[in-house]
Amino acid sequence: MATILVAEDEDSIRKLMEMILVSAGYRVLTAANGVEEVALYRSYTTQIDLVITDLNMPVLDGYQAVLLIHETKPDAKIICMTGYAGQPVPDCTKFLAKPFTPPELVQCVAESLRGGS
Repeated sequence: MATILVAEDEDSIRKLMEMILVSAGYRVLTAANGVEEVALYRSYTTQIDLVITDLNMPVLDGYQAVLLIHETKPDAKIICMTGYAGQPVPDCTKFLAKPFTPPELVQCVAESLRGGS
């Protein structure tokens, strides 16, 4: 069973994503901002198989969090999500546009876990 770290500042979206992913058979850790995301990742680097991060969060945005996670583990598997068209996405990450459906989320996660970034 893969472990996924979900970083999303909107509580309702974070909880919904957690519910969807747990229902799909994944273990889920959650963070409400980039600082929490990086701290959790650094604490559980060997246990976390995939990170899903919102790019727009308070305290530390997802883009900066991705850079810090890649400093910790250069080959970390990461999905970046945002609802803002044209926002730059860090290299070596997969992209998931908001809004997305539960099946789109689960498919993106499965593809990321199977095939790299």
